[in-house]
Amino acid sequence: MSEFNNDSITLLGKEIPVQIGYLQVRDLNFYPENPRIYSLIYDDGSEPSQEEIFDKLKNMEHVNELLQSIKTNGGLREPLIVRNNMVLEGNSRLAAYKILEQKDIKWAKVKCKILSNDVGDDVAFAILADHIKGKKDWAPYEQAGYLYRRHKQHNVTVQQIANDMGLTVKHVNFYINVYSLMLSKNEKRTDRWSYYFEYLRNNSVKKARDKFPDLDKVVVKKIKTKEIPTAADLRDKLPVILTAKPAIVNKFLSGECRFEESYEKADKQGHNNTIYKKLHHFRKWIVEGSLMENICELDETVIDKCKFELTKIEANTHRVLKEINKL
Repeated sequence: MSEFNNDSITLLGKEIPVQIGYLQVRDLNFYPENPRIYSLIYDDGSEPSQEEIFDKLKNMEHVNELLQSIKTNGGLREPLIVRNNMVLEGNSRLAAYKILEQKDIKWAKVKCKILSNDVGDDVAFAILADHIKGKKDWAPYEQAGYLYRRHKQHNVTVQQIANDMGLTVKHVNFYINVYSLMLSKNEKRTDRWSYYFEYLRNNSVKKARDKFPDLDKVVVKKIKTKEIPTAADLRDKLPVILTAKPAIVNKFLSGECRFEESYEKADKQGHNNTIYKKLHHFRKWIVEGSLMENICELDETVIDKCKFELTKIEANTHRVLKEINKL
């Protein structure tokens, strides 16, 4: 190598030495572990060839947008980050350069930051982490894939991942769980991420999954067959079905009633009515919560205020019930 300048990048609290200069585009390879590539290519579990990766990337809209930007600016604004001729960061930019190089020899070289070949995978993944906490240009599925492999394949604890990336443990765990469910159900459609995201984050669904072992299987099938049309439908309507009377839930789970029909039946029973839901949540808070324990810890003046409110609630509850009984 000649005409390369020494520099460094800060990662994992360390200064990592790099050399900055130009490399031949034809000598550079795509990084199959890059989450964007991983989510696009790894359909059958086997590692794709460099040609397969390029064929996939070159037809993507964002790559063609990068291509136009590179032509306009006369090159890259951010160098590729390379280890052992593998582009750890900048695979879409590499694809754009390969397209340009096929048409004009002036694009035969690209500016790179070159890491030593003995730099470990922990550094490689730390470089990629910027797409979650910095640039955020990966789709949520791609972000989740990164977190999943960092934890499962590289044996990094969730706590450490959260610390390294400035995320909460809850966020990291949730993304890993959603990605794990998609993997376990052989879900290869990355655009269905939002379905599984909404499915796992709903409290009513969490309780129903514990109660009905086949719920995941039923819901995934309805997602894949488009019986549940959108992620918003799943978010808004599935909890209504699962909190309906047992007959409705059982017919939904057995397939006797389709998703929309089950929702309509549950809705008619009032399980999606705003007034009902407010009363239902209030009752649960009064009966099932640790209300008395919390009240006993209050100052005497606050307790008196609570007594006043509860007395008013009691009086008005009797009044409302009398009116309802007249209907």
